[in-house]
Amino acid sequence: MSTPHNEAKLNEIAKTVIMPGDPLRAKYIAENFLDDAKLVNHVRCAYAYTGKYKGKKVTVMASGMGMPSMGIYCYELYKIYGVENIIRIGSCGGYLPELQLFDIVLSKRVYSESNFALTLNNEHCHLVNANTDLNKKLISTANTLNLKIYEEDTICTDCFDVYMTDKTKFIERMPKDITPYAAEMEAFALFYVAKLLGKKAACLMSVVDSEYIDRIATQQERESGLKNMILLALETSLEI
Repeated sequence: MSTPHNEAKLNEIAKTVIMPGDPLRAKYIAENFLDDAKLVNHVRCAYAYTGKYKGKKVTVMASGMGMPSMGIYCYELYKIYGVENIIRIGSCGGYLPELQLFDIVLSKRVYSESNFALTLNNEHCHLVNANTDLNKKLISTANTLNLKIYEEDTICTDCFDVYMTDKTKFIERMPKDITPYAAEMEAFALFYVAKLLGKKAACLMSVVDSEYIDRIATQQERESGLKNMILLALETSLEI
C-alpha cells in the first residue's frame, strides 16, 4: 500500500523513523551510517531509506520544510505505515547567548502561533509536549556519548524567523512562561500529530545561526557539524 506522497510498501518502513527536513541529509545518513540501505520513496524527492543501524531496522525520511509538509508525512507514517517513533533531526536558530554553533537542543515542549491543530482537529492548541519517554532515552544516550544537550522549550514558526519584519513583537506575544531556546518550523506539527494518534515523537536540533553569533554555518559545515546529532538519534533508536 502507498499514498500519493509515499510509494513505499508497508513492510518497507521501520517502526522508528529518523526524520531530517532535507532529502539530501536523509541520503547522506543512509549512505554513511546505515547498512544495506534501500531507497523506498522518492516521490516529490522526499527521500526515504530503510536499512540497518548496528543490526536494527531503521528508516530515514525527509519531511521537507514547514508544518504542512511535516504534517502530511508524519501523519501517514504513523497512521498508514504503523510507525511508532519519529525523531526529528534538524537545524535551528539559537535564541539565547549561551548557545554556540552546533550545540544540540532537545525540545521539551513546543509553542506555535499556528492554527495547525485547529484546522486538523478543531482544537485551539498552541503548546504541545514531546514524548517524555523518548526524551529520557535521548538524554540517557547523550550522557553515554558524553554529548551535552539542552532539553528546553522551543518555538515553531510558520515562516523563517530571520525574515520576520519585527521578531521582537513575535516574542512579546508568547505566553510569559515560555522561554524559547531555539526556533524551527516543523516540530509542532510532528508533536501534535503524535499526540492525536497516540504515538511518540521527539525533536533534536543543532544550532546553525543566532543573533548572538556573528556568522551562519555553511552547507559544508552543517553536513559535518550535525554528525553528533545524527549519531545521538541513531544510537537512541537501538533502545526503542
